[in-house]
Amino acid sequence: MGNRESMREIREKFQAAREDELPEFIDMYGTDERAGVRQLAESAKKRLAALEREKARIESLRVYEEQYGECEYICGVDEAGRGPLAGPVVAGAVILPKGCRILYINDSKQLSENKREELYQVIMEQALACAVGYGTPERIDEINILQATYEAMREAVGKLVPAPDILLNDAVTIPGVAVPQVPIIKGDAKSITIGAASIIAKVTRDRLMKEYDRVFPEYGFASNKGYGSAAHIQALKKYGPTPIHRRSFIGNFI
Repeated sequence: MGNRESMREIREKFQAAREDELPEFIDMYGTDERAGVRQLAESAKKRLAALEREKARIESLRVYEEQYGECEYICGVDEAGRGPLAGPVVAGAVILPKGCRILYINDSKQLSENKREELYQVIMEQALACAVGYGTPERIDEINILQATYEAMREAVGKLVPAPDILLNDAVTIPGVAVPQVPIIKGDAKSITIGAASIIAKVTRDRLMKEYDRVFPEYGFASNKGYGSAAHIQALKKYGPTPIHRRSFIGNFI
């Protein structure tokens, strides 16, 4: 059967195949007389092996979700943007369905921008509830970055419907929240729910900084997202601060 199809046709078949179709294709073409076809089958085997590794990794990210499985609504909480010189800090809060296994969720910093955008859409489609909160630059200057982060987290959690039964937080315990909390060091890489919150916060903030780039194009916000890159600092020294700069963060540069 393999000889009746061209290499191009077989390659397109493998490329378009769902994962559950690959074993049949591997059996069908794995002993083909053409080396190129056999190589396609070998590549498909590697694709399946990588998928199994990813599924195992996702299972390892469900340890806390299983541990607190008696809770109906488990919420992950994380933030993005504590370190930049400009822009808000953004908190994400996400409740995923029981047994949710969205592949490739991870600490948002470990993912490419394209992958974060892709996962953002999947999370928004599958989440039972999802919300963000903001700590403005003015608020950061007024009460400091940690307290502004806590406020953003409280805002995000407070918006959730249904309300969460427990919070899994990346490293912190949020003051002023009545819901039970579990702080997890490097939780965005250890919990699928916190990882989802990390992605929501990061994508939301990055999109906002791209909008600010259109308003203040001299500072390169689309690329540096407000962090202190050399070009950003140079622009800050040349043009001075914008309304979205954190005055408490930029004293060494102006």
